Amino acid sequence: MDYRIGFSDSNEISNGSCTSCIETLSTPKPPNPEISALRQLSKSLESIFESPDFDYFADAKITISASNREVPVHRCILSARSSFFKAMFSGSAAKEKDAKFELKQLAKDYDVGFDSLVAVLAYLYSGKVRPLPDGVCVCADEDCSHVACRVAVDFMLEVLYASFTFQVPELVALYQRHLLDILDIVAIDDILVVLSVANMCDKACERLFARCIKIIVESDVDIVTLDKALPQHIVKQITDSRLEYGLETPESPGYADKHKKRIHRALDSDDVELVRMLLNEAHTNLDDAHALHYAVAYCDAKTATELLNLGIADVNLRNSRGYTVLHVAAMRKEPKIIVSLLTKGARPSDLTSDGRKALQISKRLTRASDYHSSTEEGKASPKERLCIEILEQAERRDPLLGEAISLVVAGDDLRMKLLYLENRVGLAKLLFPVEAKVMMDIAQVDGTNEFPLNDIMAKNLAGAQRTTGGFNEAPFRMQEEHLNRTRALSRTEVLNRIMDADDLSQLANLGNDTPEERLQKRKRYMELQVVLGKAFTEDKQEFDRSTISSSSSKSIGAVRSNCKLLGRGGKT
Repeated sequence: MDYRIGFSDSNEISNGSCTSCIETLSTPKPPNPEISALRQLSKSLESIFESPDFDYFADAKITISASNREVPVHRCILSARSSFFKAMFSGSAAKEKDAKFELKQLAKDYDVGFDSLVAVLAYLYSGKVRPLPDGVCVCADEDCSHVACRVAVDFMLEVLYASFTFQVPELVALYQRHLLDILDIVAIDDILVVLSVANMCDKACERLFARCIKIIVESDVDIVTLDKALPQHIVKQITDSRLEYGLETPESPGYADKHKKRIHRALDSDDVELVRMLLNEAHTNLDDAHALHYAVAYCDAKTATELLNLGIADVNLRNSRGYTVLHVAAMRKEPKIIVSLLTKGARPSDLTSDGRKALQISKRLTRASDYHSSTEEGKASPKERLCIEILEQAERRDPLLGEAISLVVAGDDLRMKLLYLENRVGLAKLLFPVEAKVMMDIAQVDGTNEFPLNDIMAKNLAGAQRTTGGFNEAPFRMQEEHLNRTRALSRTEVLNRIMDADDLSQLANLGNDTPEERLQKRKRYMELQVVLGKAFTEDKQEFDRSTISSSSSKSIGAVRSNCKLLGRGGKT
């Protein structure tokens, strides 16, 4: 039957054929049996991959050590769909029952995450590109459109590289098109990553590679950044093109001279003492070499901190691309370096040439799901989230102590501040040891005077001897050591997100407990709050009584002494 609709003349319409025409228009086209069968097959295979009911039938697993996760797979299906898996599963070791394959060993040149792996495997099972899970391509910046931020780009690159590695050409072509569509609005530093992956995919991504090369050639990316981000043959191709088009010369600011290169090489060796010796030759200085930018971007955090502690580099200096050192640190995603810069006077409010602050840079590098997820007790928070929290705190924080504050007048207030910081860090060490350790490393203190960490870990808290560091002396005078310690411990204020949360009862929801067990935990938590509150009140009352008693004893003793002196005086 022909379902094509044509035009009719007036006679056909008047003879009633118009009714037939309308019926033809409204009659649904019956489904093609072959297409229906293929759709059903796709749906069935997809259910095998997605449903945990079929995990029992899986005969292999792909593991991801970085996230401690694994994906059950069926060797026969993957072998039929991918020549890569067919070759891999045909090996003698792979024929073992329930064999496990580490993803990093399969995709060696670029890190592929769990969601990206699942996206590729789901396509191999079903032949369909399924919708992404919520939050996979969403960064922590609420003002971002999430079209071309680093989180979205990273996901597409991971799928692209995994598809190339697993020899799925149609998926490679699809994601290459996606990247080409957004390339004009991708940040230039992210273009370097796209170019690197396109180079790994060789001829399969020729269009993407050529487009990235063109963008980088016309950009302001300096030679040092190119050397660190790309293979040398690509760097040469870019620099040759720039020279050919007259975009730069060997004397351009982006090229480092031999004296600056020596400082960079010394930093690559983590040799700050050699840097000091090179500076003594007076051929250049840290600012001219942008040494602090270099160390923060590429060196060990300890080396960057040592260079910063020399105190001879401008912490707010901008490089040739308009980035301050703090902007570079935000890209590095290392909380220790960010805190070190902030304590040395780095300004979190400074903008890049395209109007971004360090906080926005950090947010666009962080997945929203990682930022908003709660951290289980004893486990480390993602570094990206710590960076955001530190920068958020820096933007809204006033200086801890004004220069005009009299330490004598402010002694009692500062004593309470210091006691609070000591006690908070000590408690955090007990409840969240990993995060507390990170923050103590940032603060560069080994423990707390109220609760020494070694004592807490080695002894029972009740039996541990407390050292108060002179906090209970009266009258209390803020010494320089107390002030320095207050400043150091204040760098741990990121712990406020956990320790000062409005609803700490959420700790009862951690783990795989049943609703009844969670209710019991929450009830126990509330009971502990009451007990602690009562104990605090009793201790405070006892302390007040002992203080009054001590003062009275001293007064009585003084009166008795005076009486004795007067008595002796009377006798004489």
